[in-house]
Amino acid sequence: MTDKFIVNIIHRPEMVPEYSATVTGHGKEEDIGDKKLLTESLDIFKTQQRIAHEYGLKTTIQMTYASLFNDEAVELAKADHEKYGDEISLSLLGLPCEEFRKKYKTKDFCIWMFSMEDKKSIVNDVFEKFYERFGFYPESTGSYYMDADLTNYIKATYPTVKCAVATCWEEGPKAYHTCNNSWYTLFDGGPWAPWIPSKQNTHAPAADETEDSGIVAIPHLSRDLIACYDGNGSNFGTHPQNVLRGMIYDSETWEYPYLYNLIDQYRSLEKYNNGYSYNMMFVGPGWMNKMGRWEAPYELLIKSYTEGCKYYGTLKDEGKLIDMTMSEFADYYRKKKTYAEPECALWRDILYGSDKQVFWYSDPYLRACVNMDQGGAIVDLRPYVAKLDWPVGIGTKHVQDASYPFLIQEKYRAGYFTHYAGEGTIRSAKLAYKGEEVDLCLCRTKAQFSQEDNTRILTLDPVSVEFQELTVSIQTKIYFEEGTSSIKIERSILEMSDPSASVELNEYIVACYGTTEYPEDMAGIVLRCEGENSKEIEYAYKCREAEQDNAIEVSAVVPNVNTKVSLTPSTNAKGYIREGYAFSPMFTLGYRKNMTNQEVFATWLNLEKAN
Repeated sequence: MTDKFIVNIIHRPEMVPEYSATVTGHGKEEDIGDKKLLTESLDIFKTQQRIAHEYGLKTTIQMTYASLFNDEAVELAKADHEKYGDEISLSLLGLPCEEFRKKYKTKDFCIWMFSMEDKKSIVNDVFEKFYERFGFYPESTGSYYMDADLTNYIKATYPTVKCAVATCWEEGPKAYHTCNNSWYTLFDGGPWAPWIPSKQNTHAPAADETEDSGIVAIPHLSRDLIACYDGNGSNFGTHPQNVLRGMIYDSETWEYPYLYNLIDQYRSLEKYNNGYSYNMMFVGPGWMNKMGRWEAPYELLIKSYTEGCKYYGTLKDEGKLIDMTMSEFADYYRKKKTYAEPECALWRDILYGSDKQVFWYSDPYLRACVNMDQGGAIVDLRPYVAKLDWPVGIGTKHVQDASYPFLIQEKYRAGYFTHYAGEGTIRSAKLAYKGEEVDLCLCRTKAQFSQEDNTRILTLDPVSVEFQELTVSIQTKIYFEEGTSSIKIERSILEMSDPSASVELNEYIVACYGTTEYPEDMAGIVLRCEGENSKEIEYAYKCREAEQDNAIEVSAVVPNVNTKVSLTPSTNAKGYIREGYAFSPMFTLGYRKNMTNQEVFATWLNLEKAN
């Protein structure tokens, strides 16, 4: 198949939309069977379907449990399947209805938060009701998040399912805080683009057939990979009403160029992914009710959705886009991608007018973010290689928190440090000369992407470090070799104002673990400096250090996330390990090496499953 920009447009006839119920019924006692609410919800769904079809786009209709009890909704889905080729799918969102409340006696509506016993019962109820109404089982499903146990049960019980909406990118504490601390959907740390989830953990892509959960997962919304990471993702997505919620439009002209720029930046990702790029728009009816939403009137809601569909339709007419249903996309993805093939995104700021540029990388072994505004420092790192068993829901250790833990996360653990004590998590380097020290985090740069065989390479523009008596030009290259769970960082001294001088290069990683901004217990972590006289520190918050000339490896085993993280050098260098303390509960691994003009030194950041 010719590679083009792929789009999934997904609608769901939510009969009791999570937003509309409170708006339409404002001032009334709750009545989820309210006929006015049901009628308006169905009218919005019809409007969404009509708009997509007017611009030649087929959709995936994710029937909610509530909609399966509505004859008109069922007939609408059947009619649009016959006429337009829309896929009739099944959503695990939209559970609340009179029938559901009567049986489960709860107001919970997030499938991943239920006990495993209830998850199975709900899946059986919903899938069997779907079969009763349509005479077949669905090929796709989804929710805001689907945990591995849930996905594995669905695939085993209903093997027709091949595709699912399975996570919301960076929908963690940042989104929680901007919803008055009341939106308990915590799942940072997953991929931002389609992937094949492992059987062990939904967020961690499968490394091979034995780990394959049997489905292709897609994200709930395509997010802005800078604005969403830095702030609340719910304001920065290719869902048009996300853009309105973020107030990213001209209030007088009702124009929103950011929406088109965001779609176009997703189109551009084909440059980094072997000719493949993807986008999705997943819209429930609660966004387009007659009362308006997010300070936007109904007319603007309709306009933004219409013009969003029109843009996709125009791209399709120009031969630049293929609209697929979810199950069609799953088949395409399986043919297009290999297990080891990474997802890459060299992303630039298109919202605030800055020059900021980040690079995102994800494969079955790790997810990483490189920030060029911080000299090419790694500012987010998730050890997918551990394939963490992380049960979610009532009866588990993680009732709500489904996030994949980080080792580095600049938003929750400070990043390059600006306070008066302690350190934040980051992977960077420092240059020192005659008592002066400069961290490359302070040296903004830009990157170019290239690929050699199975290695993706970021080549950063050289930066100039100025000491009182010496100026050094240094260049960084970062190598992501497919299938290795390692990141190679190479520093080259290009030029020095005194060619006979020597500077000290300090390659380091400051790390910890966690899923939120609150510290975890670091007891049990073991730091090692391997060499002729190996040193070991068992973490006890005592601020201890150890070093070793010609160290073969410096490492930390973090048992609570079942991960070993290490640095290894290209040539002889002094390795060191450092324990943190209670006010700065991190650990540091590093190498120091004296560098002369034209010299090159590389280190590898390696991740392994601890056991």
